[in-house]
Amino acid sequence: MTTEKRRVPAGAAVLRGEITTAIRAAVMQELAEVGYGRLSIEAVARRAGVSKTAVYRRWRSKLDLVLDMVSAVAGRNLPLLDTGSLLGDLEILLHVMARALRHRLASQIIPDLLAEAARNPQIGEKLQQALDDYQQAVGRILIGRAVERGELPADTDPRAAVDLIVGPIYWRLAIARAPLSAAEVPRMAAAIVAALRVACLGPVRDEVEV
Repeated sequence: MTTEKRRVPAGAAVLRGEITTAIRAAVMQELAEVGYGRLSIEAVARRAGVSKTAVYRRWRSKLDLVLDMVSAVAGRNLPLLDTGSLLGDLEILLHVMARALRHRLASQIIPDLLAEAARNPQIGEKLQQALDDYQQAVGRILIGRAVERGELPADTDPRAAVDLIVGPIYWRLAIARAPLSAAEVPRMAAAIVAALRVACLGPVRDEVEV
């Protein structure tokens, strides 16, 4: 009886994880500094301390590189801890979102990618998919728990609910770029809960007398 040993691939066949991580970090830094339009594989490789070949072994172009980065960021686990109440869950989510949106890299990269998405259908499609996945996850977990607790009715529209949750803080920090103190987050969460409860009552019809 013979035991067949598999040959371990060497050289170019091995994609070392630490190099991949370094390249992704370099992409984030380059995007923050120069934007997608001026991003180059050469600059990414130089910042990561690797050869251009190391980059091209993993991604065919800078578009593939950025699309992969967007997917990796979007695929991270969401901090949707169960505090026992919708208000508590929202406060944690808003604190985490605020910290992420205030991060130097995020504050520079997000506006640039959104602008690029309007010009590049592939980036636009990838960003849209990432946003849809995020919205579905928040709706399924956070809104689903609120429905189970009886805090929101069973027919609550998860997509509309997530719009109400994410919209205020994204507008404040990513669009208006206005400061948001930690003390304001509980008030914002309470306002969102109140808005959700009103919205879930159904559309209000104004009766006009003729």
